[in-house]
Amino acid sequence: VQLQASGGGLVQAGGSLRLTCAASRRTSSNNAMGWFRQAPGKEREFVARINWNGSTYHADSVKGRFTISRDNAKSTVYLQMNSLKPEDTAVYYCAVGVRPYAGSEFSEYRYWGQGTQVTVSS
Repeated sequence: VQLQASGGGLVQAGGSLRLTCAASRRTSSNNAMGWFRQAPGKEREFVARINWNGSTYHADSVKGRFTISRDNAKSTVYLQMNSLKPEDTAVYYCAVGVRPYAGSEFSEYRYWGQGTQVTVSS
């Protein structure tokens, strides 16, 4: 499975972006999908995930501002990011889970996209 993430860019604080991640095969429709991010000099961290049945879980740092969603017919997962803050600046990665359900651990995800840069200016 190949993942292609897009939608990153430069935005002012308080602005919005929508990230898109398209999978090359519909296999992803039966698995959880997630978003992670890695800021310069920091470890990669969990952002959000959506299980095959549509149930979602967001990290506390983005809860209420970011929303993950998916379109199984298109094998695509989205991350709507509102009220962006400078501390949201990072490379954002999408991933496909090993199983239909997943949490926030890296080991629960099998396939990873190449990342898309999000930069939030103050």
